[in-house]
Amino acid sequence: MTLLWDKGGSAVDERVQRFLAGDDLLYDKKLFLYDVAASRAHVDGLRRIALLSDAETAALDGALTQLADDFIAGRFALDARYEDGHSAIEAFLVEKLGDAGRKVHTGRSRNDQVLVALRLFERDALTALDAELRASARAALDRARADENAPLPGYTHLQRAVPSSVGTWMAGFVESFLDDAEWARAALRHVDRSPLGTAAGYGVNLPLDRAAVAARLGFRALAWNPVAAHNGRGKLELVVLGAFGQALLDVRRLAWDLSLFSTAEFAFVRVADRFSTGSSIMPNKRNPDAVELLRAAYATCAGAEAEIASALSLPSGYHRDLQATKGPLVRAVEHGLLALDLLPELIRTLEWDRDRMRAAITPDLFATDRAVELARAGVPFRTAYRQVADELPSLAMRSPEESLAARVSPGACADLGLDRLAGRLALLDNEPP
Repeated sequence: MTLLWDKGGSAVDERVQRFLAGDDLLYDKKLFLYDVAASRAHVDGLRRIALLSDAETAALDGALTQLADDFIAGRFALDARYEDGHSAIEAFLVEKLGDAGRKVHTGRSRNDQVLVALRLFERDALTALDAELRASARAALDRARADENAPLPGYTHLQRAVPSSVGTWMAGFVESFLDDAEWARAALRHVDRSPLGTAAGYGVNLPLDRAAVAARLGFRALAWNPVAAHNGRGKLELVVLGAFGQALLDVRRLAWDLSLFSTAEFAFVRVADRFSTGSSIMPNKRNPDAVELLRAAYATCAGAEAEIASALSLPSGYHRDLQATKGPLVRAVEHGLLALDLLPELIRTLEWDRDRMRAAITPDLFATDRAVELARAGVPFRTAYRQVADELPSLAMRSPEESLAARVSPGACADLGLDRLAGRLALLDNEPP
């Protein structure tokens, strides 16, 4: 095994080493290309301060490009020969280039290597989250327009309450997904600062051009203070998972609604067959498994947040405990993006049963409408409330369509503001995160 810290002659206990490594190599495979990209930027930074010649820089850059290509093609395996991805990069460079490869670690530590790789991974994750949420908002907006006036009972306490519409329900998720996209962008602003050049957390005695290296990697700014940069490990992961959690909470709510509305007892909506599976014993069954697993997707994120937060009871500086934050982050991000990628098609393929929904709006659901009408005519609302409670049979002549048309408060059924939501979406589409 290649150990960067081995000064020669140290005995390595394989059991201890297996414990120390844990699943680190597994997750380093997810971060490896980011580590290679950061290494290329660091090499150029060393050239800028004359610690590498132009020829050495070109050779190292070429070798790192080859390493990335070989990794993608499966010609280079990040396996048990190496302690971690950082060790693999240096070992590869030393094997290819000798002393030039031995110079590459000048001015950096594995500590800032993993920090920059994580931030690059997190930056891409949040950018992907933003794109997925905008795609879901767009699908929901299209359905809100198509089904704007389709009557749907509104529920409180899981009891039918007032007339509503599919358009109102769907527009609620449009706005929620847009809010979530803005959460993702706010998280991205925190992540998008380069820690490279902070070394082990206290800087180095070299005039590193950290700003140029950060610009090469596409960062908007520097994580300036080395102590703060390293103390942010784990905290930033919680920021990222917080953004994913906001999105997945809305996915869970939508999935819960669909789970209810698609039962035979409701039968308001049919989920496309591709999102369901059959029973192994009951020939009559189709189960909305994809919807149920979308409902469960938040659990992975919440579990990851708990794991990471539990590991952060630490003093300043790097501690090996922080290795335990890598796995939960990667698992939650990958699972969250996989779940969100299904959502637009799920929304687009929903089949609403308008007759069934309309029939579920029974006369008692118009009681609130009637009480407000009396209040508008001058009857004190509480008096109107009691009066209507005694007159429910008189509401049988009302229709859901009349109720929806009368619901003119901003955002309600007759004033959904879909153009307003479309405008918000267009702004997000046209402004890079």
